[in-house]
Amino acid sequence: MVSILISGILGHMGKNVAELVATDPDTVCVAGVDLHAANSCNVPVYTSFSDVTEHVDVVIDFSSAANLDNLLAFAEKTGCGVVLATTGYSEAQLLQIEQASKKIPLFKTANLSVGINLLQKLVRQAAAFLGESFDVEIIERHHNLKKDAPSGTAFMLAESVNQAFDGEKQFVYGRQGLIGARDKSEIGIHAVRGGTIVGEHEVMFAGEDEILTLSHSARSKKVFAAGAVKAAKFLCGKPAGKYDMQDVLA
Repeated sequence: MVSILISGILGHMGKNVAELVATDPDTVCVAGVDLHAANSCNVPVYTSFSDVTEHVDVVIDFSSAANLDNLLAFAEKTGCGVVLATTGYSEAQLLQIEQASKKIPLFKTANLSVGINLLQKLVRQAAAFLGESFDVEIIERHHNLKKDAPSGTAFMLAESVNQAFDGEKQFVYGRQGLIGARDKSEIGIHAVRGGTIVGEHEVMFAGEDEILTLSHSARSKKVFAAGAVKAAKFLCGKPAGKYDMQDVLA
């Protein structure tokens, strides 16, 4: 039985994770951490990691990048694993995550959807096959409350494409004004925000007289919650290191 602490348990995603954990025979939610304590949960909810007394195997974090310091301090103190299920980390925080993975098992991915991670493989293969004869543009669409742009998943897909070109492509974020002809070294990345769009990602390969589009659409945030629970079960008992969804799928 995997003992899980949900960071951000009172948020929409935290609630989805709690519901899935409650129906999974291999997991149990022992506590939550949130900015606001609540009496409505079936488990203790603390406002600080320092107040947690329960044994925790894995923390699933659906809070925010601002919570990283406290989260990693708790994990390193207790030796539990961490599933980072949020985005928007700064460069300094990404380095901090790398350092922490030398001490604890740490799962980080830009997107917890199994479908997105399959898309990641497909766009890498398409880029390698099509080569320089096709221009690559990435369009991502999310709800109007999303704070960071472009999405972490868009970056992940762009990096996957760039692997086929030995990392030589340059990312260009949107276009405005008299910019001249498109450079072959570009990968265009565009962010759309509106309504209640859960998450849509489209990778377009535009060639001479033909276009190939690979896309994924999440219809519910439950797909991300399911991926987080799957990741937590995978991470439990693993040695220190940095893991992602490709490790889970393997």
